[in-house]
Amino acid sequence: MRTDLFDFHLPEELIAQHPPEQRGGSRLLHVAGAELTHRQFADLPSLLRAGDLLVLNDTRVLKARLFGQKSSGGQVEVLVERVTGEHEVLAQVRASKSPKPGSRIVLAGELAVEVLGREDEFFLLRFLSEASAYDLLERYGKLPLPPYITHAAGEEDETRYQTVFAREPGAVAAPTAGLHFSDAMLDILRAQGVATAHVTLHVGAGTFKPVRAENVSEHVMHSERYSIPPSTVEAIRETRARGGRVVAVGTTSLRALESAARSGELLAGAGETDIFITPGYAFRVVDVLLTNFHLPRSTLLMLVCAFGGMENLLAAYREAVAQGYRFFSYGDAMLIER
Repeated sequence: MRTDLFDFHLPEELIAQHPPEQRGGSRLLHVAGAELTHRQFADLPSLLRAGDLLVLNDTRVLKARLFGQKSSGGQVEVLVERVTGEHEVLAQVRASKSPKPGSRIVLAGELAVEVLGREDEFFLLRFLSEASAYDLLERYGKLPLPPYITHAAGEEDETRYQTVFAREPGAVAAPTAGLHFSDAMLDILRAQGVATAHVTLHVGAGTFKPVRAENVSEHVMHSERYSIPPSTVEAIRETRARGGRVVAVGTTSLRALESAARSGELLAGAGETDIFITPGYAFRVVDVLLTNFHLPRSTLLMLVCAFGGMENLLAAYREAVAQGYRFFSYGDAMLIER
């Protein structure tokens, strides 16, 4: 399958630079086979029914971007990909010259960091402080907004680039479908009999990488950490028993669930996943997907095409562009029936 089949023209003005004034104040494109219906996110309760299960990704975005200097004086930008130990992180390091193992960096004017080595495109760094890596990132770091958002993270982003149910720190990008939900919306859904469950998938920076290979099969997928609690496996079993649907909030929730069911049975536990879902994939767990609009030629666009049908989804994207939907992290949403 050729990568260029997943390309489309996206006017720059449709890339959302800020969230809507209120959570949930976005549009919603409902995709049911070839049928497209234009709605508002506030209409979501009318599209779900008692007995359905909403699966939310409870990852929390780290303040993973730091700025500083090498011992030589050169400027450095660090983007933490993941915390690997009490004081160690794996990170991208941008500098005029790559730092060498054993060298030191000073971040935010006072945080000393030792470069331990390199793992492919990432550097292994140690914070030379008694405080934990998580505490130091919270104190010195900045929120890492996606590359297509052109402003530096501000006070608005500190709140709105986290979901209201975020609780497990570890992501460097938000599970953006979850950004639409307010506590009030979740209360409305629970009151009408829609249950909720959680998974954790820590979104990595690789989520923004376009597929550069000419053929989809040649793309090397990035790896991310996930965990599925036993309570979520039980909730899905109960949902199936009562005839309800499993509704994944975001491609991250879907990837976690489908990764945990690769054996044919959904299993609780934690691990790494590099699952690459493309048209032809046989879904085992998820019935309905709530998601945002994704980048051209991206693995996430390929995933939604696999889920809703390639012809249907590419037509939906053309309609979304024609109707001026807002794209990407702070943009509008779509609800896709499998």
